[in-house]
Amino acid sequence: MNNKTRPVVGIDLGTTNSAVAYIVNGKPKIIPSPQGQEIIPSVVLLDLQGKIIVGDAAKASQVAMPDRVVAAVKRKMGSNEPVYLAEQAFSPQEISAMILKELKSYVDSAFGEGEKEAIITVPAYFTDEQRRATKQAGELAGFVVDRIVNEPTAAALAFGLERLEEDKHILVYDLGGGTFDVSVVEMMSGILEVKASAGNNQLGGEDFDWLLVDWLASKIKKSHGIDPLEDIRAKSLLKEQAEKIKIELSFAEKTAIHLPLVLMKNNRPVGLSTEITRQDFVGLIEGMLTETVDCVRRAIADAKVDVSEIQEILLVGGSTRIPRVRELLTAFFGKEPRCDVNPDEAVALGAAVQAGLKSGELADSGLIITDVAPFSLGTSVLGERQGITRDGLFSVIIPRNTTIPVTRTERFYTAMPGQTAVEIDIYQGEHELVKYNHSLGEFLLEDIPTTYKKVEPIDITYRYNLNGILEVTAKCVSNDREATLTVHDALARDSKQQFVQSLDKLQALYENAPQEEIDEDSEFYLPDFDIEEDDEDEAEEASIEELREELSSLQGRLAVIMQDSNELQRRKLDKLTRRLEEAKLLETTADIQEILDETTDLLIDLEMEAEE
Repeated sequence: MNNKTRPVVGIDLGTTNSAVAYIVNGKPKIIPSPQGQEIIPSVVLLDLQGKIIVGDAAKASQVAMPDRVVAAVKRKMGSNEPVYLAEQAFSPQEISAMILKELKSYVDSAFGEGEKEAIITVPAYFTDEQRRATKQAGELAGFVVDRIVNEPTAAALAFGLERLEEDKHILVYDLGGGTFDVSVVEMMSGILEVKASAGNNQLGGEDFDWLLVDWLASKIKKSHGIDPLEDIRAKSLLKEQAEKIKIELSFAEKTAIHLPLVLMKNNRPVGLSTEITRQDFVGLIEGMLTETVDCVRRAIADAKVDVSEIQEILLVGGSTRIPRVRELLTAFFGKEPRCDVNPDEAVALGAAVQAGLKSGELADSGLIITDVAPFSLGTSVLGERQGITRDGLFSVIIPRNTTIPVTRTERFYTAMPGQTAVEIDIYQGEHELVKYNHSLGEFLLEDIPTTYKKVEPIDITYRYNLNGILEVTAKCVSNDREATLTVHDALARDSKQQFVQSLDKLQALYENAPQEEIDEDSEFYLPDFDIEEDDEDEAEEASIEELREELSSLQGRLAVIMQDSNELQRRKLDKLTRRLEEAKLLETTADIQEILDETTDLLIDLEMEAEE
């Protein structure tokens, strides 16, 4: 099926809350739940009858049935750590699929049955595994997921759609329930160029809550000599109270805490009655907030702009409602952040804008977005460190915050004469030692000529596209022998069987719910599909659409570079722009890819000339 014949929606799959949106009359709009909610808690309950409940009802059950409720599962995405619902083990992506399935029921109500495509957002600092887990969760929920978009980039899209004529630098400060991201974005008459991103995918409102939980628990331990955190119900009760305290202290200077029953000791109730001030709370979280400002400083430095050049600060994520966040950013920038952007909805609305660009709904808007690689990409090499020759050093091929799509080639050499094979290890990260970075895969280049008098040159090429798919090619220069690994495909092969098992498990869970008969008309129906058999025509067409998106992104980069180019460079850029327009009319992926590769290489040369 052509993707233009199916609805394309944007989804913010958040740690605390989630939402789904789409384009209506050229504007992004949230699709509400049947109860009219525009955002729902990212909380899942397996109730006593074996039914999956998502949202407010699940959140309300956290204290009463803590062993049957899962919250903040986003923090575990990409890991192998099991998540338990009523002693049943699930993967993080299976739990996330339950949240996404709930959102899909709203989409089905709005558009009717049939295939739906989703653009799902992730923190800019999510690793490759976390991104793949998110994509898999969407597919388990029944969506077609072709694109994963960075959350601050999505927020910038929502902002930029309303301001297509403006030229300025904006900073997106995204402090959500479980993650923190910051991006510097340049707006130029409808072209949005992400200049740099930084962040921490393990810092957010959840951490603030647990610091408050520890504070409350310490009060009880001091007064009663018992640790409430050893009791699962008491721990859930304190977590619930911590969230309330955090919210109340965003509006009040202090708040009273009255918990008559937290747990029992010697058959007597143990409670807590105290108060906490905003100053107390800020004292607990100040270190983490300072870390976010350090990330802001790093992103601005990587973007090569001055603090004074940032004209707008956008606050995204519920945790930005904490007054101390606004105070720190106002002090840093010398101006107050904007307060007219809904921090809970901005990412979902921006995802809908990306969905509109993908579907063609916003084709006439003139909006173009370019993004960056959030991590450095490179390989493991033998080299000298602190005067000692050792292996496991990280050699960067694509530096972090490089605009994508991008192709980079670096020349390396075999470790010794006579070496007939080399292992190519692929990593992402920023540490000079690969053991502290994130491994993406490895492959072997063989049939290197046996030459005992000299080492052999090996060219390693990294191609990184808009969908976060990395293709790595190693080539022996002397005999043109090549070996290639597409990281996305290589990793996906191993998870195919696991995906089918997850799909079967979820489908059985919904079908076995005793309250109702599940059929194809139910909002909980998970469609059967065979992922082993791809429709070649669909794959070809989808691939062409992806390549055309890359062509549009390259055009955006050309427009950015043209601003500061001399006349000779501008003529070259004009020629490249016409070449890209011609490529959009081609009908085969091979022909489009050839022009895309050729243009990317020429563009890199022009960028290097401009730097010189």
